[in-house]
Amino acid sequence: MAERGRQSAAVAAATERGQATIESTGLAALIALLIVAAVAAIVSGGEVKAGRELAGAIGRRIACAPHLPDACRHDPLVPAYGRALARLARALAPPPEALPGPGGLPLVPVDFRRCRHESCAVAAGPHLTASNRRTTDFTQLLDHRRSEGSVELIFWEYRPTLGWRAVRRTATAADIATAAGTELLVTQDPILVPLETLPGRDHYDFPADETPPWRWQVDPRYPGWSS
Repeated sequence: MAERGRQSAAVAAATERGQATIESTGLAALIALLIVAAVAAIVSGGEVKAGRELAGAIGRRIACAPHLPDACRHDPLVPAYGRALARLARALAPPPEALPGPGGLPLVPVDFRRCRHESCAVAAGPHLTASNRRTTDFTQLLDHRRSEGSVELIFWEYRPTLGWRAVRRTATAADIATAAGTELLVTQDPILVPLETLPGRDHYDFPADETPPWRWQVDPRYPGWSS
């Protein structure tokens, strides 16, 4: 009798877990349907732009979920450097510059994780390439405020076939205060990717003539963050 009682309890517990799983799945599906219905209602009412913005916001939330807790709320510069220095980095970011490649094509800095050929780095405007890629800089911050009273920012630019170029900026406390009103928007160019929070930064493969000068020279600041 005792054994039958234990078996009955186990079956009941499994049934409850199964019901909870089904209920959770059903609730998620209901929420998804309500969101779709809301977007459809907005679009059908003529508010196409509003519908697109709502859909975009939902998409961004879904995309950033694996990077929680901070990715949905912060520019990647913020968890890497703190808000004040993140604003400084954005304020001092060099404007995208096209440099002639070996074949004479104007090449702008790009994200090496997504572009390794001249064809995807050819300038097509002030902020985009011919393959519709946004210009990108990788950042490194050296905080010397306790010893020298300054902050050094290095903007590492990668251009396929040309390799790496460093653009250095030195800032004082006054510069940090001046940058306090700088906006941090995901739409700004160039995209800024902190090397301190870039997973696996020292383990990417490069040709010998394109080896990053910063390899093994950057200390992590926020372990586990993915930009």
